[in-house]
Amino acid sequence: MVEEQKQTIYMICYLFSKNPTEVEELYQDVLINLWKGFSAFEGRSSVRTWVWRVSLNTCITWQRKSRKKRLPLELSVDLYNDTDSDTRQIKMLHDRISQLGPFDRAIVLLWLENMTYEEIGEIVGISAKNVSVRLFRIKEQLRQMSNNNSEE
Repeated sequence: MVEEQKQTIYMICYLFSKNPTEVEELYQDVLINLWKGFSAFEGRSSVRTWVWRVSLNTCITWQRKSRKKRLPLELSVDLYNDTDSDTRQIKMLHDRISQLGPFDRAIVLLWLENMTYEEIGEIVGISAKNVSVRLFRIKEQLRQMSNNNSEE
């Protein structure tokens, strides 16, 4: 199970820290929490959904303990050395998403992973309708950030 979900766990950990040492610590914490919680996993959701939820909860708890205000979202592209227009757009989106709170960043990340509102809601612990409302507000917030940047 861990081998199948390894990429997902790392992606979530990178959402909460750029520091490789911290990411490794978060990854280990997630594995410990998965191990501890596996006996209580009842199969009411898919393993993928359960891993997402445990990973997000572990990282959010870590963030609260570390009291960091803003945490960068790590992308797998070199945004600083690549200058084409697609990369510039990715960097702008990255910068805007980084300004969101961790819960909203998690929802956007799950949405960008093409998960359904039901799956997102199950992972973050809200209804599908609430996911829809939050995504609408998040998109408006990102649009507002875009408008503010274009005025500068």
